[in-house]
Amino acid sequence: MALSSTSSSSLLNRAIPSQELKAPLISPFRLSDQKLVSSVTISTSRRLSFVKPVCAEPKRSDSVIPLATATAAAPEVEEKTDTEDYEKLAKDLENASPLEIMDKALEKFGSDAAIAFSGAEDVALIEYAKLTGRPFRVFSLDTGRLNPETYQFFDAVEKHYGVRIEYMFPDAVEVQALVRSKGLFSFYEDGHQECCRVRKVRPLRRALKGLRAWITGQRKDQSPGTRSEIPVVQVDPVFEGMDGGIGSLVKWNPVANVDGRDIWNFLRAMEVPLNSLHSKGYVSIGCEPCTRPVLPGQHEREGRWWWEDAKAKECGLHKGNIKEEGTQQLNGNRNGNGASLSNDIFNSPDLVTLSRPGIENLAKLENRKEPWLVVLYAPWCQFCQAMEGSYVELAAKLKESGVKVGKFRADGDEKEFAKQELLLGSFPTILFFPKHSLKPIKYPSENRDVNSLMAFVNALR
Repeated sequence: MALSSTSSSSLLNRAIPSQELKAPLISPFRLSDQKLVSSVTISTSRRLSFVKPVCAEPKRSDSVIPLATATAAAPEVEEKTDTEDYEKLAKDLENASPLEIMDKALEKFGSDAAIAFSGAEDVALIEYAKLTGRPFRVFSLDTGRLNPETYQFFDAVEKHYGVRIEYMFPDAVEVQALVRSKGLFSFYEDGHQECCRVRKVRPLRRALKGLRAWITGQRKDQSPGTRSEIPVVQVDPVFEGMDGGIGSLVKWNPVANVDGRDIWNFLRAMEVPLNSLHSKGYVSIGCEPCTRPVLPGQHEREGRWWWEDAKAKECGLHKGNIKEEGTQQLNGNRNGNGASLSNDIFNSPDLVTLSRPGIENLAKLENRKEPWLVVLYAPWCQFCQAMEGSYVELAAKLKESGVKVGKFRADGDEKEFAKQELLLGSFPTILFFPKHSLKPIKYPSENRDVNSLMAFVNALR
């Protein structure tokens, strides 16, 4: 998708009202627009007006971004020699309202900060920014694979708030190389990280090099495995700002401590535009191929990259949330060897616990005495935990049927073996080993209730 732009001549021919404020874009300026921008100075005093960025054409070189930002006349903000103790500030603001946190971010950084808008409930951030009465900027990553409803939502938000969202696009050459070498849907086979790196992370990196702070809609309850400890403000541990180097960018999370239900109550009360996908069961919304509705009772992030482990449900935009392999996770999921610290699950006298040699022998048998149903699991996996009751009940029902029911713990050191030899794609993976077939059959459905699993077994035994 091409970014539409307004020519410099059309901008120069248009009268500019004095109240219409201009701010530098995250994307680079054309030099022909510099005189137009430099004559406008933005005051950071409180007033009910919003920054409308100058249209610009994207350029290929990453190095142009900070240069263009430095070339244009910058708004009057605090000095860039930032000596703030952000750990202390995070503690001071721990019990502050999202509005107070947003106001602090905009007061401190002015138009050197921008709201990261994903096309979902991040519209709450824009509403809070509006309520502060301060000018603010909004940017979004257009991956080229968003739902049509999301693009319609972008347009509605721009019209409702009188802002121009600053879009960042992936590099066309990189996208072309990825698609040519691996196809359009490689992420279903080898994980979403590579596609997200090309379509999201690298465009974000370019955007943030033109900023000193960014404002996100992360909440602690969004993803207990990766976001449960995010502070309301922090020095970004991964990305760099316009001054360069790690530590040059500040990350604000105004709704970190807000419950998701309270966010939705706020959005309804303020009658803001909403993505129509929400009414169709979508909660957390990303790219179209990687997002689906969630079922009642499921966590909101279960609709994202549903074929992968729960702990992998980050695209790289918030990589600093994920603990490095080999260190103990603070939520108690893993120790230094990658093994789970959680209590084991699927404990039942009707279930056979298979060791590595045991499942290797089962997989090699061409003529089994009885068919087997085996779950490949990790005790820390919330999806495995959610199906524990139904799987144990199924084992009891099949006890006298001639079908053996087993479990194999496939995390830690066994994970690579399970991927290569046992069709493991994500946890849980359920396999049926027929009596007279060497190749196991993978249960394809996300419905893991007793009736669905029983229908699968009955169709194959």
